[in-house]
Amino acid sequence: MLTSKGFIPTIKDTPQDAEIISHQLMLRSGMIRKVASGIYNWLPLGLKVLKKVEYIVRQHMNDISAQEIFMPVLQPRELWDQTERWEKYGPELMRLSDRHDREFCLGPTHEEIITELVKKNLTSYKSLPLTLYQIQTKFRDEIRPRFGVMRGREFLMKDAYSFHQDEECLSKTYQEMKNAYKSIICELGLDYKNVIADTGAIGGTTSEEFHIIAENGEDFLAISDDSNVAINAEVLLEDGQKPASLIDKEHPNGGKIKLARGIEVGHIFQLGQLYSKKISFSLQDKDGKQFIPFMGCYGVGISRLVAACIEQCHDKYGICWPKKIAPFEINIFEAEGNDLHRETAMKIYKNLKDKQFEVLYDDRSDRFGKKIKDSNLLGIPINIVIGKKFKDEKQVEVIERNNEKKLVKESELVNYLTKFFQE
Repeated sequence: MLTSKGFIPTIKDTPQDAEIISHQLMLRSGMIRKVASGIYNWLPLGLKVLKKVEYIVRQHMNDISAQEIFMPVLQPRELWDQTERWEKYGPELMRLSDRHDREFCLGPTHEEIITELVKKNLTSYKSLPLTLYQIQTKFRDEIRPRFGVMRGREFLMKDAYSFHQDEECLSKTYQEMKNAYKSIICELGLDYKNVIADTGAIGGTTSEEFHIIAENGEDFLAISDDSNVAINAEVLLEDGQKPASLIDKEHPNGGKIKLARGIEVGHIFQLGQLYSKKISFSLQDKDGKQFIPFMGCYGVGISRLVAACIEQCHDKYGICWPKKIAPFEINIFEAEGNDLHRETAMKIYKNLKDKQFEVLYDDRSDRFGKKIKDSNLLGIPINIVIGKKFKDEKQVEVIERNNEKKLVKESELVNYLTKFFQE
């Protein structure tokens, strides 16, 4: 893409209402724009990143034989009454009525819908185990939306639901999903902790969260110095306690505790028979006897994962995207705006596009300093600068996002870039 033709409305100064790094940089780099409190437009650059994260999550779901579906945002009250969550979920549930005064909610999660769907369309234990997932917009009426897309009223989530004949089968799928979540985060190259967590409004018997370690994380994680155990501090705290009260005290098994801040990007649950019982869902086993299926549910906040990546991957110049989700892989521009440099930049741009690289050519008339600043703000992994070395030596300067610089011959550029993005 040519920068002059792109919709990339960068801004120089940090907006006053942007409290944390990810919110600041998403606004400054032109990824998002605010519509109302907790509600954002995703602009082309932001949407490219969002779709890349979505693609990685979808791949890992498909790898464990989860099947993708798409369920409605609008959910009838009747189903939520069956599970007693219409009142229990609280004021975060977005409620509305249609013209006939029938009550609905905008789904924050889909346990009721999925259980009813499977109940009406499965007749035998032979169809189990079954795992279904979707990637869809969710809604929660946050009392205080903040931190940009980190805690919004509208967000993109992958939610999966599994159905089983017994607890042993549920535990197996739960472990597969847990490993898939670890693989997703590792593919992004992020530092994370898998922590024991409270089941909260979802319910169930077992629950674990996946947290990206970041200074601006909302949750305190209690991490043992004597084992791999990590726990969301809210599980250990009693009423009125502060997280600091956990430090340097001996705890059963959870050794001495140190605290870290984390951003929750994933949450998995063993629901047991909680929802299947309340929705009156049963199947016949091989002996013709009725049994109530066991369930699991598993969520990944895709839009939140984008923000969490920025919280962990940035420097004073801007975003430092993991290679796999950068909006563009390469940015090309000239050090001087003469005809030879412009012709060379366009030739390299077209050649790299033909080789299936995602390339931005900054063809604006701005100075070199502004172009490199904008590229660093956007977090593009590689800058290719056509400068003085090209005329006589046919070399271009390759500047990696960590500011490491190399001179590479034009004829060797494709091989260099191929190797860089495969590492």
